[in-house]
Amino acid sequence: MSRKCELTGKAVLYGNNVSHANNKTSRRFLPNLQNVSFLSDFLGHSVRLRVCTNGIRSVEARGGLDRYLLSANDAILSKKALSIKKTLKNKAQK
Repeated sequence: MSRKCELTGKAVLYGNNVSHANNKTSRRFLPNLQNVSFLSDFLGHSVRLRVCTNGIRSVEARGGLDRYLLSANDAILSKKALSIKKTLKNKAQK
């Protein structure tokens, strides 16, 4: 399982720890990933995703998972999120 947010695409960043003596050692900045169940109004059931805390705030600000996915760019979404988005579009057309 990759350390990548399924909604925002946030992933691991690399940098350096810099000591007072200006010694540099490599380190990783990990995203704060959480396993979250979002309730989908259109689908009528909850959806479990691995999302960073910033992604959770974005979903809440947009008014729920359905509205977030329909307005999100396909390039940043995971395969699981894209399949949910496709299902939402099909339900919305019917």
